[in-house]
Amino acid sequence: MSVSTAIAPGTDIRDLFQAAYNNRYTWEPGFGGYNGRCIWMQEDRKVEGSFTVGADLKAEVHDVTDEEVHKSFASQLWEVCIHRVRRSFEQTHSANSFTAGNCTDEGLEVIVGGKGEGDKYRIKDDVVTMVHRHIHGTVVTIHTQSTTDTGNGYLSHCYSSQYADPESGEPKGGINHFTDTFVPLMEGGPWVLSERVIRTEAFADAPAGEQTFRFVDLTPA
Repeated sequence: MSVSTAIAPGTDIRDLFQAAYNNRYTWEPGFGGYNGRCIWMQEDRKVEGSFTVGADLKAEVHDVTDEEVHKSFASQLWEVCIHRVRRSFEQTHSANSFTAGNCTDEGLEVIVGGKGEGDKYRIKDDVVTMVHRHIHGTVVTIHTQSTTDTGNGYLSHCYSSQYADPESGEPKGGINHFTDTFVPLMEGGPWVLSERVIRTEAFADAPAGEQTFRFVDLTPA
């Protein structure tokens, strides 16, 4: 369903938000896991290893001695797994209410009340185009510019994220720009991450940077 400016601010839009939530791509029940090789690149550095993602959606990284790179591989795979977990809308949002805010080119603002009060989203054409959430004493804001259509839900392709102080709104570091490439592990899926490029903007004394994660030779477990 396409969101239009005809929706008045304050309208209950639980159904609209639920449709966008249910349109996200998640792994099917019975997901069996997969494995492959992982490659990290930054400027003239390159580190390679291997990894497994289990049926329990937990990732393990092998053959990487650089602790920071090992941690980075594990973090990226954890992010992938946590976002592929299938949880019903009621499991996640039963204690929240959703009302319409303003409408921009990015989509209709979704104002959260109840347990998640203070959080906000934007939705457009059954896609969550903006997330503004309070998580562990910080605020993260994510803007999605483009998506990958799997035929069974969407995956974010190009998006940005930034962390900020919940009280002052001051940023806690540079904006990260992500470009994610997903491929089906077999015909019809499951879809898995094959490459993630992260470009970080300069912030305070920290310079701008770019790093690439590649996941190749992917096979079902």
